[in-house]
Amino acid sequence: MAEEIERLCVLTADGVTTDGMRLTAPSGENVELRVKIPRSCGVKEAKLLIKNDEEDHFNDYALPWARLDGDFDIYETRLPVNEVGLYWFYVKFRAFGGDYLVCRNGAKAIVDHVYEGFASFQFTVYDKEMTTPDFIKGGVFYHIFVDRFYKGESQAIDDKPYNPERPVVRRDDWGAEPEWRPDENGEILNNDFFGGNIAGIREKLPYLNDLGVTCLYLSPIFEAYSNHKYDTSDYSKIDSIFGNEEEFRSLCDEAARLGIRVILDGVFNHTGADSIYFNKFGTYGKKVGAYNDFNSPYHNWYNFIVFPRVYSSWWGITTLPTVNKDDKNYRAYMFGENGIIRKWLRAGASGYRLDVADELSDDFLAELKSAARTEKQDALVLGEVWEDASNKSAYGKRKHYFQGHELDSVMNYPLKDSIVDFVRRGNAESLAFVVESELENYPSDVIDCLMNNLGTHDTARILTVLGGRELPNDASREERHVTKMAFKEFNAAIELLKIAVFLQMTLPGVPCIYYGDEAGMEGYNDPFNRGCFPWGNENMDLTDFYKKMIKIRRSDPVFKHSETKVLYAKDSIFIFERSVGKEKYIIGVNRSYFPVKYEIIDFDKLSSVQNVMDGYSDVESEYIIILPYGKMMLKIS
Repeated sequence: MAEEIERLCVLTADGVTTDGMRLTAPSGENVELRVKIPRSCGVKEAKLLIKNDEEDHFNDYALPWARLDGDFDIYETRLPVNEVGLYWFYVKFRAFGGDYLVCRNGAKAIVDHVYEGFASFQFTVYDKEMTTPDFIKGGVFYHIFVDRFYKGESQAIDDKPYNPERPVVRRDDWGAEPEWRPDENGEILNNDFFGGNIAGIREKLPYLNDLGVTCLYLSPIFEAYSNHKYDTSDYSKIDSIFGNEEEFRSLCDEAARLGIRVILDGVFNHTGADSIYFNKFGTYGKKVGAYNDFNSPYHNWYNFIVFPRVYSSWWGITTLPTVNKDDKNYRAYMFGENGIIRKWLRAGASGYRLDVADELSDDFLAELKSAARTEKQDALVLGEVWEDASNKSAYGKRKHYFQGHELDSVMNYPLKDSIVDFVRRGNAESLAFVVESELENYPSDVIDCLMNNLGTHDTARILTVLGGRELPNDASREERHVTKMAFKEFNAAIELLKIAVFLQMTLPGVPCIYYGDEAGMEGYNDPFNRGCFPWGNENMDLTDFYKKMIKIRRSDPVFKHSETKVLYAKDSIFIFERSVGKEKYIIGVNRSYFPVKYEIIDFDKLSSVQNVMDGYSDVESEYIIILPYGKMMLKIS
């Protein structure tokens, strides 16, 4: 080919091989597509059919035969795309038996003669200027629900406006169960506070540093009525129950001295009804806020259907009125030189995790990211997205998260779900599909920043998910309250969690620990997953395992950025490889009930093979036995 090829994508149409199937590229780069079709197909002519996601039809191009490689015919061409966007393609060829397709089956390429409902391949072209922050790559997130982590000695004055008709409950029984019963009106108020605060996080920085954490992700800290604070009352103030701006600055400064960054939870899709902006309950004065004053400067922030009683709210929850994100005054308030985004970065934060990112428009996200990067060049912008974010559609519109101007990365719920499926049921194929799909669909800089969570404030504790009784989605709060693991179930769940953590710490992306998971906390979803950290009663065996895995992870740059491929994924066995140059790690889990013998290829030709899980001891045989429910990590050079 006349032009120099900068990137190569390989499709091997045997339904098995995925090596080289990396379908992303920066804009303007020459990308060669190499298609390997079994020679037994008897191909006479091949064509590439490709279209932009915004087009209605596929355009066809010649796909020339290049050479023979063993049992495969090789066809090669330059992908005819260099503009930023999402593209779809497949291959059509004529053979002795008629017309056939090379199309997608999961994360594999197959030959198929069935035209209806076939899946094409995705190709993502992202802006060549796109960068993601280096500070998080190879690191470890730690997600803190502030009220439940630690109660420190705060000097902050509690000057928050309180409404006597909406009281809060101050708890003095740290470690007791959060209030889960509805009030006499059947409402869940989330108004009980155990006293965790910013000063407490600062006091526990030595613990977090010893654990190996490199970035704290704090649940919302801005003034709000509830304990979870996703109902913001005032974006410009730290909630005085948690502390004040000076204490936040001190936390960020002290954390930075330990090499730990801090990112904040940004809730910009909606505010609280009990807020200075909306003020439904009059907490902030009689003629303040959009609900009480038609002429309020905040009136156009909201969509009133029948003023003031009927208005748009998030999922119909009237305490969370939705913000009109297109309002120019709202955007100026958020993105201006002295706006909210830049204010808290200036105060010491290093980025934002964006709540319900699907509900924020492309241009809103782009403007947010621009404001963040203008203030802090390496600010991290992550989105809460629960599906494959590379091709996500929301409210009938395709999202463009990874094309260079919106998100650096996302929360990795698909990986979480597939790890759980593998650890609980041995479904190695499902785990392989998610890993390979993300490697294929996500730009490598995005992959290196993925927030790989096993549990969050929105999900049941991972220990409960792995070892507890599986309750239906509509299980009552009473049922979730009374259902606990027995002693044997708890201990079994600890061992399963070690397998999940082993995968979380070694697969591409950045592991995120939900506070207390490392201590053995359990509980079904909200509010039972939001208990108080059990200081003095941690499961130290589990904590030590977390420390061990984090130390391994942070000791080698291969876990920061690498070439990754799945080597084996069936029969409840999952084995993958991460490599940089001549150094590589072979990592595997045997979730079956039987021991498995793994052969190290070309063992005699390798200069060094070390068993990492056994203290980097030298491996003296080409065969490694992976015990039932066992873990393997080999460092090869």
